[in-house]
Amino acid sequence: MSKQVVLTGIKPTGMPHMGNYLGAIRPAIDMARDENVEARFFIADYHSLNSVRDAGTLRSYIYEVAAVWLAAGLDPQKTLIYKQSDVPETFELTTILMAFTAKGLMNRAHAYKAAVDANREKGQSEDHQINMGLYTYPVLMAADILLFDTNVVPVGKDQVQHVEMAQDIAGVINHNYKEDLLVIPKAQTSENLMTIPGLDGRKMSKSYDNHIPMFLPEKQLRKIIMKIVTNSQGLEEPKDPDTCNVFALYKLFSTPEEQADLAARYRAGGMGWGHAKQELFEKLNAEIAPMRAVYDELMADTTKIDAILADGARRAREVASRTITRMRKAVGVA
Repeated sequence: MSKQVVLTGIKPTGMPHMGNYLGAIRPAIDMARDENVEARFFIADYHSLNSVRDAGTLRSYIYEVAAVWLAAGLDPQKTLIYKQSDVPETFELTTILMAFTAKGLMNRAHAYKAAVDANREKGQSEDHQINMGLYTYPVLMAADILLFDTNVVPVGKDQVQHVEMAQDIAGVINHNYKEDLLVIPKAQTSENLMTIPGLDGRKMSKSYDNHIPMFLPEKQLRKIIMKIVTNSQGLEEPKDPDTCNVFALYKLFSTPEEQADLAARYRAGGMGWGHAKQELFEKLNAEIAPMRAVYDELMADTTKIDAILADGARRAREVASRTITRMRKAVGVA
């Protein structure tokens, strides 16, 4: 029985946050430990060019993402990790995919539509500050996925559309050449991890500035957790754990027994929001602290990261070259 190829990537736009960890990194690493899975993880650095325009900053962000993956438990001997920019076949495949991608499909992309809507609300031109990198983002993402014969792409609910677009584009190509040239990928979502709440209760996101960076020093981590928005209920009042941002995050780091115990304390009264936040801090920090130590060590000397990514690039290109050779022959340029 052949292994299922699972692929996921993270865009380097700063240190990954707890939403990235809970929604993508932790479940992806758990999946990679399955002996029936061949996991391929990449750092989507070219995707970052849409927003990160300083070279030094981008290099630092790339190291941060790589260090987070490794600190979180990724074993580079068993799991492929590489930079998108180290695999030029990605961009050749993107060019091929462009020729089979309908403009109307790109018009329906969520990120593009959101940018257009935001411009309209401000009374600006629909195309104001929208570059082709944003507009064609789904095609490059499709190339990331299809180049590696991916079966499964673990994503949050808001990213399912990108996998569906990759399916559509691959389907058009396979139909045109009457051959299964590209594997049709499937999106995999986790019901309980679709939306990780941020400090204000909305989806945790850097764009909302409501995120918790993964490896903040302990004191800073506690300080930011104490900023989680709660209601004005007093110390003695019973509280509803089911509507609480603090409890929603606590559930993601605790056992069912611990959740039941804290929920009972909520409902009994006598526990202030500061106490609830302290409980969350202690659970979160207990999980993060050992990884933080590894992360800090990697970032202090990035030569180990360089060596791992160089080896990953070599291995990734071995896979990618097979796909691009197949595609070049099929379309008639080789």
